[in-house]
Amino acid sequence: MPYLTYEEFKTLNSAEVEEDAFNKLLPKASAILDNITSYFYVKHDIEKDNKWRVRQFKLGLCSQIEYFHDLGATTFETINNSPQTFQAGRTSVSNASRYNPSGANESKPLIAEDVYIYLEGTGLLYSPISVI
Repeated sequence: MPYLTYEEFKTLNSAEVEEDAFNKLLPKASAILDNITSYFYVKHDIEKDNKWRVRQFKLGLCSQIEYFHDLGATTFETINNSPQTFQAGRTSVSNASRYNPSGANESKPLIAEDVYIYLEGTGLLYSPISVI
């Protein structure tokens, strides 16, 4: 069962994402949130959890879907596959980085930064260490 329906997405988010695109992006976005929340909602019933935490999780999921939609990619490789520089005749264009003026060694993350805005303080980012 998916964590989010298209109707919920439209209610929670103002991004212009078509239903077909939403359906394609939802599984990967859900996998990303499952990973960073240590699969909390795989192990616990989302329907029985605290409504505020569920809403924050769904808002984070909306942000991840919007991020993938804006970038037009869902993998680390395709997100970071744009050339740093290209040249056409005597014109050279350089995609400089805000971190490094030369544009070298920069990469965009797979996880949208906005996801953390919604998940911080929910306990979903807590990753305990088990003792054997």
